[in-house]
Parts: sequence; structure tokens; C-alpha cells
Amino acid sequence: MRRRSALDPGHRGGERVSRTEVEMVSITIDGKTVEVPKGEMLIKAAQEHGTYIPRFCYHERMKPVGMCRMCLVEVEGVRGLPPACTTTVTDGMVVSTQSETVKKAQDGVLEFLLINHPLDCPVCDRGGECPLQDQTLAFGPAESRYVEEKRHYEKPIPISELVFLDRERCILCDRCTRFASEVAGDPLISFTSRGNNTQVNTFPDEPFASYFSGNTVQICPVGALTAKPYRFKARPWDLAQQESTCTTCSVGCRTVVQTSRDEVLRYMGVDSDPVNHGWLCDRGRFNFEATKSGDRVLDPLVRRGDSLEPASWNAAIDTAAELLRQALAAGGPGSIGVVGGARGTNEDAFAWARLAHEVIGTPHVYAQFGDGVGGGLMADNPATIDDAANAATVVLLCGDLKEELPVLYLRLRGSVEKKRTRIIEFAPKQTGLTPYAWKHVGFEPGTQAASVEATLADAAVAAQLAK
Repeated sequence: MRRRSALDPGHRGGERVSRTEVEMVSITIDGKTVEVPKGEMLIKAAQEHGTYIPRFCYHERMKPVGMCRMCLVEVEGVRGLPPACTTTVTDGMVVSTQSETVKKAQDGVLEFLLINHPLDCPVCDRGGECPLQDQTLAFGPAESRYVEEKRHYEKPIPISELVFLDRERCILCDRCTRFASEVAGDPLISFTSRGNNTQVNTFPDEPFASYFSGNTVQICPVGALTAKPYRFKARPWDLAQQESTCTTCSVGCRTVVQTSRDEVLRYMGVDSDPVNHGWLCDRGRFNFEATKSGDRVLDPLVRRGDSLEPASWNAAIDTAAELLRQALAAGGPGSIGVVGGARGTNEDAFAWARLAHEVIGTPHVYAQFGDGVGGGLMADNPATIDDAANAATVVLLCGDLKEELPVLYLRLRGSVEKKRTRIIEFAPKQTGLTPYAWKHVGFEPGTQAASVEATLADAAVAAQLAK
């Protein structure tokens, strides 16, 4: 993988650029003059300088579409009210986000959105953390003028094994459909019908079988999409949460673990720019259900004779301590070895090593169990996930990233779609990234080295790697 030069954390058009390359312009927002990067979206520039413009369809990680019209603003010299999410800043721009005209427009947008919205906040999983609820209180009218009966649909309908859809709650913001097609590359959910009957749905006989379907639940601004494992389990104010790292694979996505009544109820993705951009794969998002699986051993087992019998934690720990005492008495600390595993966390390895060195006193500690990557395969200066997603060329010598490292697959796919990166893939069969690879080289097992050598001799490949 060839790296680019030193880069700044900022982005421009999906590509990282150095601070010296960014041209700054001066704009005035509600009487406050600020300096912002030229070409940046007005809604983002305003937010970064303390002015929140309400929105539903806008999401920083996806292309703006200007569908919900909630972010209308007044721009001096511009006719009408342009949406802030599709308006780029220009030097000298004067913007008003709180004028009477803007306030009237916001009232109207919210009034229309609530015509058919069921207002079932007390039983909706999104109640208490719903952008529609919050923005209606902050920017909407005090009461509705509509008394007609609202539209009704069957509710909910399962669009996959994990995601349920309440169609009457949907405000057609296009977030879920854009994520499915634009970010995940799985356009299995889309708008159907026309006019007043327009709704989000799956195609007939095709469930929402995406590895990343849970992200649509998290980014839905209303309770139209809900996750089966969390549905009706808790309210937001019941949850205690702790930021953590997903350990399902080696990508290390940032997550928030939310619990209630000593039970894990939900994982949420955290928008970490160097890692996962807020996305999680369904395996990482929903694997907490394994903690309460009926097939899981929940009580420690102690061997008595030839059988393993359930015991209390105190009894199990006492038995383990007694066995260690016997081993120490018989052969000393050197007779004991501690072996961890590559699937454990760094904290696991640290705890095992400290127990072995400081309590038992043995030097025989190994962090793997034959399941880790050998140190000889590691580069002296290994690239980060962000480096890979911003490299000119990425050479893949691994298995199927979509299966093994799903969020890294999203990052590389996104980089290819933005025409920032070319992928040269060596794999014995087609993978999830094969449709996006600049060059796919298949090989029979045991011939990978020869395939790599032959490919590198290709003039076109050599020229690409030299960029």
C-alpha cells in the first residue's frame, strides 16, 4: 500500500487534504462572522461554529439530497429559501437561520410531516431520543390545524430477521435507502409507490439481507425502523452507557454499550473518523445477544471425578486457587504456564500477564493460542485504517473483507467509489470487494506467491504502484 503525504484530519469532497491546501472564506451567520473552508456545506459550516440548523435527511457521511426541506435558511441576495445541506459557502455570504421567514418555513415543514405521523411517542422505541420529537418542540408550531384521520398501515412488518418497519412513522428522509445503496452497496430497501402512498419498503420476496442493516435503525430520525433485539426493552432515560471497542473482529470499531437492569440491551456506533465513521456490522451490533443465549454456559463448572458439575463462583475460584497452590508446591512457579488467545482484548492479555507475573510468579506467559498473526508479517511502520482508506493503491492478500472485516470493507469500498483508491486483490475466489477491484487476480491454494510475483511484473500494475 502506497501512502500519500502527511494529511490533515479534515475532508474535502470525501478526500483528506492538508490544511495548507484549504482556502478559507468569510461568511456571516446570524450576525456572527466566521472563517470556513471554501466549498463546505453551509449546514456543516454553521454547526462547527455553534449554530445548529435543524435537519432530517442530512447526514455528514452521505451525499446531501435536500429532501426534507427542514434546513431552509435565508441567504442575502438569493431568491427563496435554499436548503443549507445543499448550499456551499462562498466568500461574503450572509445567512439568517432565525428570521421570521425561516421560522414560518420550519413550522410549515413540521406541520406537513406530522399530518400522518401517528404521534405514538409513549410506545415508540425512538421516544426520548427522536429528532422529529425534539425539533417539533424546538422549531415547530404549538398545535396542529389538522383533525382528519391519519394514514394507517400494518405495523410492524419485518423487513429482515433483525429490522422491523413501521411505515406510518416514516417521513421519507431517504437516510436508510441512501445508506443501503451509497455506503453499504446493498440497495435492498427503496421507495415504492407514488404520491401519497410513497413508502420505504423492500422488494417482493427479497428481505433486507444486508450485513449492515442495523445502521439504518441508528440513523433513522424517527421510529420507522426499529431493531428486534431492542424493541420495547427500555427507554433512553433507563439506559446506562459506556463507550467501548467492538471485539468481534480486529477493526476495533468504536461503540457505546447501553445497559439497563444489569442487562446489555443495545450497541450503538460512535462516529470515529479514523476507524468506523459511526457504522457497525450487524454481527458486531447484535452479538451481545449471545450473553443471554440458552446455549451459553452461565455457571462455572468444577470437575468432580469424571464429570463437570455446576458450582458457585466462589467455589470455582477456590478450586482453581487450590490447584495452583498444589502446582506451586510440587514444581514451583516455573511449572505453571499461562496461555491467552488472539481473540481476547488487550485488557484480557494484560490481566492474564499480571496474574502470571505478579501473583503466580511464572515467566511462562504467551498471549496467543496458535490463532494470531505472526510478528514477521507485521511491517515496521504499519498503516492505519485511515491510511488504507486514503491510499492511492491497496494490495489485498487476505480473504473476503466483507466477511472477515466488514467495516474495513465499507471504508475501502467508499474510497474506491470516490475514485480515490485502486485495489489490487489476490484471492482464490470472488469476494465482496471483487466488483470494486481495479484488478482481481485469482490463484489456486499454494500458488499465491507466484501469482503476486507474476502480477508485479505487469507494466500496468507496476505503473499504478509507482503512483
